[in-house]
Amino acid sequence: MTKEDLLKEIEKNIRVCAKCRLCKTAKNPVPGEGNPNAEIVFIGEAPGETEDLTGRPFVGRAGKLLEAALAKIGYTRQQVWIGNIIKHRPPQNRDPLPDEILACQGYLAEQLQVISPKLVVTLGRFALCYFYNAGKISRDRGRLIKTQRFNVFPVYHPAAALRSTEMLKDFMSDFIKISTVLVNLNEPAIKNLGHQPELDAPDG
Repeated sequence: MTKEDLLKEIEKNIRVCAKCRLCKTAKNPVPGEGNPNAEIVFIGEAPGETEDLTGRPFVGRAGKLLEAALAKIGYTRQQVWIGNIIKHRPPQNRDPLPDEILACQGYLAEQLQVISPKLVVTLGRFALCYFYNAGKISRDRGRLIKTQRFNVFPVYHPAAALRSTEMLKDFMSDFIKISTVLVNLNEPAIKNLGHQPELDAPDG
């Protein structure tokens, strides 16, 4: 099977998932989308209202900012892969709960196993803590973190950047470092996912 076929199989499982309460309140699952051979993946927290309606990640205002930032480093969203740690929208866009993250984490792990990117760009604190338990977004943003299985580069979530002029400035200045970081990474970060990521309560 091709990578595209494998990702479609995972997507089928996400579409019928009932592992947590979110499937009862969300309108559509949002499995993730993009290039199955992407060198860079972008991982956010959870779908918002527009994403819930369309079934696609980052298509609202935050998505427009993400696309603009991608253009700054010479990429389109078709060249990368974009997803979230949670595949269904939490009600009223509340923070995802630990048991919801736990229920969903296997899907993202499988997707990343298939894609095998060189760099994982985390968008916001929840995505950072999924990959790096001790992460704190205000401290760790804009620097490369090498975990056992991933090269992780945290930036602020685009939605947070839209709410703060200072965060927007930091978001863009960190984002433009991605090209340089990628050039310096010669080997794919992911060899074998093995165990699922350990999850701590998000900090930051």
